[in-house]
Amino acid sequence: MFNLEIETLARLLIDEARQRSLRIVTAESCTGGLVAGAICSISGASDVFERGFVTYTNRAKQELLGVPGDLIADLGAVSEPVARMMAEGALENSNAHLAVAITGVAGPGGGTRMKPVGTVHIATARTNHGLMHRQEFFQLETRSEIQLAAVQVALQAMLDRLVP
Repeated sequence: MFNLEIETLARLLIDEARQRSLRIVTAESCTGGLVAGAICSISGASDVFERGFVTYTNRAKQELLGVPGDLIADLGAVSEPVARMMAEGALENSNAHLAVAITGVAGPGGGTRMKPVGTVHIATARTNHGLMHRQEFFQLETRSEIQLAAVQVALQAMLDRLVP
């Protein structure tokens, strides 16, 4: 279902989280649950995967993750502060220790001059270890290529939070 790089990262993430007795939660917008799907495609994911939120609409981000509507209205859903709030909200609304949040423009439409297609914000939050954020500009041809590239970066970002 997923390429070898994604499967390998998901397997490593599960193994590292299991060794540390940590649970994982995802909060996804532009990837529509693909990060959760990549994790759950690996046998043994139930040892560490707590839940996933697919918060595609702004309303879902507000209702399920507690992202303030004013923040979305002021900065747009595709922004660093929203990604950070999504990650924090995922931790607060789950029994997990490590969260990843993704919001972006997967295309082919929806891009602007300030936020072109391929703009993706990824935030990770770990209990008692703070938040980290990264912004990516994937210059790829298709929606699915952008989504899968975001999945790969998100898995790596979570793994980086576990492995010193």
